[in-house]
Amino acid sequence: MDFPGCASVRRANRSAIRLREMEFNRSSNLDDTTLLLLLEEWSLTPSGTNTKMFLISPVVCLVAGVLIIPTILFVIFSRFKIRQETRYMLLGNALLSDLIYLLFYTLSAALNAAHLHLPKEACVLLLFLLAVAYCGGLFTAVAIVLDTYIAVLFPLRYAAILPPSRTKRVLVLLWMCSAAFPGIFFLVLWTTHSFVPCALEMCSVPVILILTLNKTDAVKLCFWLSTTVIILCLSVIFCCYAILYFKTKHSGIWESICSRASVTFVMHNTVLFFYFFPLLALFVESFLGINVFIRLQTGILVSLTVCNVLMILPKVLFPFLYGLRYREISASLKSIVRRKQLHPLSPAPPPS
Repeated sequence: MDFPGCASVRRANRSAIRLREMEFNRSSNLDDTTLLLLLEEWSLTPSGTNTKMFLISPVVCLVAGVLIIPTILFVIFSRFKIRQETRYMLLGNALLSDLIYLLFYTLSAALNAAHLHLPKEACVLLLFLLAVAYCGGLFTAVAIVLDTYIAVLFPLRYAAILPPSRTKRVLVLLWMCSAAFPGIFFLVLWTTHSFVPCALEMCSVPVILILTLNKTDAVKLCFWLSTTVIILCLSVIFCCYAILYFKTKHSGIWESICSRASVTFVMHNTVLFFYFFPLLALFVESFLGINVFIRLQTGILVSLTVCNVLMILPKVLFPFLYGLRYREISASLKSIVRRKQLHPLSPAPPPS
């Protein structure tokens, strides 16, 4: 599908592109048509075809995620005792968000690598679902930390504070917040006409980030609002873990570096680091790009690395480093495997 103006962009002569290559390497403060033309031409050049290598990471992570995440979700939802506990419901919600994000982002990256263009409405819907899934995983990670905080500091009142019925309401609230936050951002982009039609045709998340962050003050306001929310989430997590450490440092669970508490603490922080570091790196790169401190080509490569590698990696690490550390889940998986291995074969019928 072609949008008005997109065809004229592609009909621009090659000499204009060559004349602007120096400007492309020097600045990111360009008009929409010029910027999109340069981005598209850059992606189609021999050096730009190397960007298809960034598709390997989403595909590999999707395959690994499809193999492990549905298995853990099956264990959680098939065991009544497990699915009634708050920590497992939060874990299942985080895994479901990550699986949705892996599916939709790999689809977006594959379509863009194959130069298959989506209608504008389909691209906007795809981007919105990606934002909802990512926010769902992010907010659930914060909820998991808060759940750990309550369970450790208030063990006798934990069941009364977070019964299964209240946890289900918390999950509904998390999804509502996950939809509302990107919904406000998309509404601002739509009402201020900050969505570039040709960029929506390409439907590449890194390219759209580069284009939209070159826009109006309203978009920059959303950018700083998103940064504030991320910093608040990080602050909540840091405060919870700091309080937990100082409250339990005299209990003896931290004496051995190989103790389960120490290893679990390291695992949790590793997963959370991989969740939040890509966002911080993306915000720093976007800030530098907005203020023309880095070249546009460098900004695109950084955005590709962050979006296709760093933001995808924690989605696969989370079930391995976090989910499989729960004894009930690992024991259930082992029992399922053992049951399949020991399943007796039906005896052959006796000879007549």
